[in-house]
Formats: sequence, C-alpha cells, structure tokens
Amino acid sequence: MDPFTINSPGFTLLLASQSSPTMDCSFAEAVGNSLGLVKPVVKRKWLTKEDLVLISGWLNTSKDAIVSNEQKGGSFWKRIEDYFNSSAQLTGSVAREWSQCKQRWGRVNEQVCKFVGSYEAALKEQSSGQNENDVMKASHDIFFNDYHVKFTMEHCWRELRYYQKWKSYSKSIDGAKEKRKENEEVMHEEEVRPAGVKAAKASKRKQTQAARE
Repeated sequence: MDPFTINSPGFTLLLASQSSPTMDCSFAEAVGNSLGLVKPVVKRKWLTKEDLVLISGWLNTSKDAIVSNEQKGGSFWKRIEDYFNSSAQLTGSVAREWSQCKQRWGRVNEQVCKFVGSYEAALKEQSSGQNENDVMKASHDIFFNDYHVKFTMEHCWRELRYYQKWKSYSKSIDGAKEKRKENEEVMHEEEVRPAGVKAAKASKRKQTQAARE
C-alpha cells in the first residue's frame, strides 16, 4: 500500500511536520520588544511660536554680560531651556530639553545664514518696479536653486534679520527711496527753518549800519 495515501498515517505525519505553529499576536509583540524591535519614537515638530521663543531666549542669554562667553556651553543652554519652558507663550506645551533647544538653534542659525545670502543676491538683482514681495520671491527661488530644498524658516529670518550677524547690508529700491525721502525732508526743514535770535539781531544791525551810511 502507498504510505502517502490521504487516509494513511504517513500522510498525516507529513502534513503535521510541514505546518508551522500559530503564534499569538501579543506573544509575537513581546518577543519583538525583547529583541529591541521597537518602533522609533516620532520627533515632535517645532511650532512657529516655539522657534520665536527659542530665538528670544538665545538673544537674551547671549547678550547677558554675566553669562556671555564665560559660562560653559551646558550652563548656557540650560539657561535657555529654563527661559524656553517658563515662557507664557508656551503655556500648556510639552517642555523641551536643553539638548533639543541647542539642536534646533543650530538648524535655525544654519538655514537663516544661508537665506541671508539668497536675500542679498536678490537685492542686487532687483530692478526698477520690483517691490519687497518680488525680492522675497526671488530670494526663495535662489535658495531653492542653491540648496535644492524650500526655505521654511522665514519667520525666523524676520526675527533675526536686523541683528548684526544676520543683517543684510544691501538696500532694496524701496529702502533707498525711503532714505532719500528722509534726507530731502531734513534738507527742506533746514531751508525753511527761521533764523535764530542772534542771526536776526546781526542782520538788523547790518541793515541799520547800511541805512546810516
């Protein structure tokens, strides 16, 4: 008789040997966790208001004459962490550690410095008839062409753009017009300003002397 007919003991044993045991899902998860196969923790995205508070904390702490460059890096960033987590603007938000603040600031500083260069280039290429919005669009285009990513930290740049390290020294056409207008107003004020008391007396004396002669 064929040992592997459907009803034969040999066929039954063959099926049993080739089938795999079922595994409970919870058991499989436990085994996976014991082997370190845990899903990675998703990083919490930084919000615009968090970036602005971080920048404020960095600026205030770096300008502190007592802290300045004399404190160690860890102490410096611990102060920024305290400033950040105590901000009323972030009430109800999950606290950040100083290492997270330091890492984020590094990213902000790098991106803003790059955009400053793009903005400078856009200002130099600005033509008559283009306004600030046109310059900003050109700046974003230059940034994308140079680094192949979109600049997503304009809110940070606007917060830092007037500080020495991130300041743009080229002037837009609109800015130059405003400066010329300001100078013209000052000159006009000087031209129409009435003579002082001493000048008026001196002028009167000259007129009197001329009349006598």
